Amino acid sequence: MHFKTSEEKRQFIFTYLAFMLNGILALSVGSLLPFLRESRGLNYAFAGMIVSLHSVGNLISSFASGTLSVLIGRKKSILLFNACYALSYLLIICSNSPYMLAAAYLLSGLARGASSNFGNYTINNLAPGKAGALNGLHAMFSVGAFSFPIILTLLTRTSADRWIYACYFIVAMGILSWILYFLIPDPEALAKEGDSAPKKSGENGFGFFREPLFYLCTFTLFFYLCAEQGVIGWLITYFGDTGLLSPSLSQLMASVLWVMILAGRLTTAWASGKVKKEKLLLAMAVGFVCFFFWLLLCRNTILIVIGIMGFGYSMAGIYPTTVSFCGGLIKKYSVAWSFILTIASFGSILMPMIIGRIAESAGIAYGMSSIVVVVLIDLGLVLALNLYMRRNRETV
Repeated sequence: MHFKTSEEKRQFIFTYLAFMLNGILALSVGSLLPFLRESRGLNYAFAGMIVSLHSVGNLISSFASGTLSVLIGRKKSILLFNACYALSYLLIICSNSPYMLAAAYLLSGLARGASSNFGNYTINNLAPGKAGALNGLHAMFSVGAFSFPIILTLLTRTSADRWIYACYFIVAMGILSWILYFLIPDPEALAKEGDSAPKKSGENGFGFFREPLFYLCTFTLFFYLCAEQGVIGWLITYFGDTGLLSPSLSQLMASVLWVMILAGRLTTAWASGKVKKEKLLLAMAVGFVCFFFWLLLCRNTILIVIGIMGFGYSMAGIYPTTVSFCGGLIKKYSVAWSFILTIASFGSILMPMIIGRIAESAGIAYGMSSIVVVVLIDLGLVLALNLYMRRNRETV
């Protein structure tokens, strides 16, 4: 990738590193859930509710961080929201109150949403519509995400009570993440320096609401996030509570999932320069559906591992590739990305809560099975997006 200035290069590298830490911080939500349920005596419904509160925080900051950046600047906005990561785990460490636990998950979501908004905005600004750069960014998230379950397993191998040390580790990673964002050059200042061309009228308005592509991308992301957060938030609990895998092996499967997501995102980043994005997205969506059914139906450990590997590899590039389709909209309309991310984030709020409610009344197996509906809808939306892109070959 070509950089015009050393500041752009530093912005790119630091954003990638911060996104890797975001992967560590974000995956702790699902990985620590079984330990929190046991140590704090939480039922399925409450556990599902706090995972959804994480997504509520994600939703709020996805929109608010973008809006707040207009008032105080994008860098000050990310520094404000990112501080919530360290604060959230300090609450978990220092309080046994379920209300404080709920507040902690909400705060972790506030930090995650702002980090996602900042990272996608920054990289899209540096490389508008480039699926490879966005897949590379999300590959860094995967590196962090597969690392945390391994770290957690190492910390708790002698005693489950040692999970609290993972919280101290997360506080340290939250502080390091804040420092990285502090060191990143302000993306808006760089954009002003590099953009001397006059803007067209209406570029900062709401014209994206008239674009079919806005709705296709937004709802593809909505149902994808339903499935992603449902699986990632409940996967370890599902395997452990159904007895399909031991608790330690369940944690290891979370790392296997993210290793394959990393492999998939690197593959997608490489393939995006050789294969049309719409074909890549369709292939991933088909694999996403097929391997989810495989995962639900398998009872053999080896087949479960194969299912997790296939599922992670297939789902890997769906989010960043879908985002790359609306790169032109994000570049043209300054608030478009906040609306896309905000609406899409409702999916990650609703699904964990729905799974928790179903699990409380019918069992975790039925709760996980409810994800079938959303993966099938998502496949239908990917097909519609494919048809739209084939009929509109011009760059959007």
